Amino acid sequence: MTVLLVLFTFASFLLIDHFRSRHAVVQPALQVAAPRQEANAPRLQPALVGGFEVPENLRYHPGHTWALSESPSLVRVGMDDFASKLTGELESITLPQRGQWIRQGQKMCTIHRDGRTVDMVSPIEGSVSDINEAVMKDAKLALRDPYGEGWLMTVQAPDAKTSFRNLLGGAMARWWTEESASRLQRHMPMAMAGAMAQDGGVAVDSISAQIPDQDWLPIAKEFFLS
Repeated sequence: MTVLLVLFTFASFLLIDHFRSRHAVVQPALQVAAPRQEANAPRLQPALVGGFEVPENLRYHPGHTWALSESPSLVRVGMDDFASKLTGELESITLPQRGQWIRQGQKMCTIHRDGRTVDMVSPIEGSVSDINEAVMKDAKLALRDPYGEGWLMTVQAPDAKTSFRNLLGGAMARWWTEESASRLQRHMPMAMAGAMAQDGGVAVDSISAQIPDQDWLPIAKEFFLS
């Protein structure tokens, strides 16, 4: 029931955003080189919302994955900062095979933690072009740097423009992250209060450690829409 309510809210905001922007010029996501090539390049200062980083140049799925257009049909994807902090102690990530077709809003990868598994959904539809071998070797890289070296895969998306219309950006992305943070706090009010850093209100990596083991999986499935 919670998932249906979340999806209904998401659809309502997409409809509002459509009417607001129908006469506006669409700005594509910023193009960047592969993370290994931009190691020395200055990085964008992400917005901080509810204690979580929300870079402005990305588009987000409500299941807490992100997409970045690198060419008209090539899209880089990963998990967002909220997902990385909620995941916490990550053992491994199962990524799809190259050439596998993934659909927007359906299973993209599987997270393994303490003998439990939870799926994350894809923000884009298309064929998997490449996977991040570094994350396959060290899954915690996706938690340490979810928007940089911890990207998960690239996707050849023949209809990327349509997929991007279904994602959140700008004010809507910030609203969604704030709503997610508030909902998580309702699940664990005392734990969230102790999981916020004193300097700037940045959510620290120990958020998941504040959640009882038996509660982590249903909470993760609720937020990841899986």
